[in-house]
Amino acid sequence: MEIQERIAQKAHDLFLRYGIRSISMDEIASQLGISKKTIYQFYADKDALVDSAIDIVVSSNTNECCIHREESENPVHEILVATDMVQEMLKTMNPTIMYDLQKYHPAAYKKIADHKNEFLYKLIKENLEQGIAVQLYRPEIDTEIMSRFRLASVFMMFSPDLYPLGKYNLGAVIEEVTIHFLYGITTAKGQKLVQKYLLKRQKNQK
Repeated sequence: MEIQERIAQKAHDLFLRYGIRSISMDEIASQLGISKKTIYQFYADKDALVDSAIDIVVSSNTNECCIHREESENPVHEILVATDMVQEMLKTMNPTIMYDLQKYHPAAYKKIADHKNEFLYKLIKENLEQGIAVQLYRPEIDTEIMSRFRLASVFMMFSPDLYPLGKYNLGAVIEEVTIHFLYGITTAKGQKLVQKYLLKRQKNQK
């Protein structure tokens, strides 16, 4: 791996685990065993490094979502697999990163917002349309409204006003929100699948 890639990857790992504000350029350099001057040869400032780290997040999420879509058995399964992916990510992610991005790194935050409002929105809308086509989702749902609702309900878990840090397990929040969402859009046929997958998940967690 080239030195520039190593710097971006290390920054990505540290930002996700500890938040952006708490990680300095000195800390990144120390973790890599290089001088801060070396980092500045590739990145003009911390803002540029944050931007590069967010590129890794967006690229990784895009690839994982496409893989999960290919491997999913049906639209209901796809949503639950995506939820598993988010829960796994939350195990090593400091939720303050979203606040840090929005407040201190607006250009990088815009990349996340664009990814959410374009790629993720399209992914969810296609899932809903496919679910309707195979009679797992109710035919009368408005796919545009529900796609935006789904996105908003997932990202609202990062709001400290709604879910204060330390008081809520964000993995449990996303699971609860997802189950509520699925029961709201599924047909009787779809609900049987939801129950089947939830039962399987419960057994696997024991």
